[in-house]
Amino acid sequence: MRTPMLALILAGLAFPALASERCEAPQADWRPIEELTADLTANGWTVSNVKTEDGCYEVYGRDETGARVETFFDPATFEAVGSED
Repeated sequence: MRTPMLALILAGLAFPALASERCEAPQADWRPIEELTADLTANGWTVSNVKTEDGCYEVYGRDETGARVETFFDPATFEAVGSED
């Protein structure tokens, strides 16, 4: 009983560290939010809000299929690095 519980606790402690390592580009290398919004809009997304979270851009809106999304993007490359969905 102790071993599974300890594993769960350790995994829970590691999760915030993994989340903060999604985007590590120096802020000097970040591209403008407006550029990300324009790229996503050109690909059929509807962007309702973009904020900075854990060194990433977090985009709220709808993707090209109309599905509601909360997706993290690397601010230097605009590569999708995860989501809250």
